[in-house]
Amino acid sequence: MSAKLTKSKFLSLDEKIKVKRTKSEEVISLIRKLHPYNTDKELIRIGPNGDGGYLVPDDLTGIEACFSPGVGQISSFEEECSKLGMKVFLADKSVDKPNLDLNNGNYSFLKKYIGCTNNVDFITMDEWVNSSPIADNSDLILQMDIEGSEYYTFINMTDSLIKRFRIMIIEFHGFSGFWLPHFFSLAETVFDKILQTHTCVHIHPNNCSSIYNKFGVEIPKIAEFTFLRNDRINSKEYQNHFPHHLDFNNTEKDTIVLPRNWYNGR
Repeated sequence: MSAKLTKSKFLSLDEKIKVKRTKSEEVISLIRKLHPYNTDKELIRIGPNGDGGYLVPDDLTGIEACFSPGVGQISSFEEECSKLGMKVFLADKSVDKPNLDLNNGNYSFLKKYIGCTNNVDFITMDEWVNSSPIADNSDLILQMDIEGSEYYTFINMTDSLIKRFRIMIIEFHGFSGFWLPHFFSLAETVFDKILQTHTCVHIHPNNCSSIYNKFGVEIPKIAEFTFLRNDRINSKEYQNHFPHHLDFNNTEKDTIVLPRNWYNGR
């Protein structure tokens, strides 16, 4: 009888368990922090008119190197950075070498994942940059697409390294998880860390996925963000029109556009 009572007691507890979710006002507040700005630096496109191409501020002169963790099938962005006179550094454990139309001496490839620790398979951004043959105080550009590991990578990055990146292009994943408090806390911490020194100047939803609509809030599941360091900005105002005329779909799937609640300061 006691075993039967215990089982019944646990069943009643299961029925009472409810999964907590992030408050809508917290999600909306984070989205507002990320509303993109037009600045005095016009956006240009580097890379192809499709996946692997990104919008960046026309403020590239004097950038010594491009760091690009996450190597895809197309590396035209890195090729154009090289043609602009930048040193190019790539890293990815999952491939043997990048698909680059450059001489081997014009780029450096590290067969490791970027993450929050240093071992035979992983390396942190700080260790990677600090061990690379570049000047200690030069400006850099970051192009990151590491399939969700960006959150732990940025949590681990020092403020001093983040400040070295004049421009950062980062593909963020898993935004539908905003409603899970633990993931939301991680994502908010990462974005707050970035926004200490940088301003969001562009967002492009990746149409490999879709727009997630829940509790009246529309969220792209995957999106490419461009950030410009604050000391490079002389004037700014909220962007009020999307998509940008230089935006192109990442895949052949249906076009998706940035939801209205993600821009115009509202």
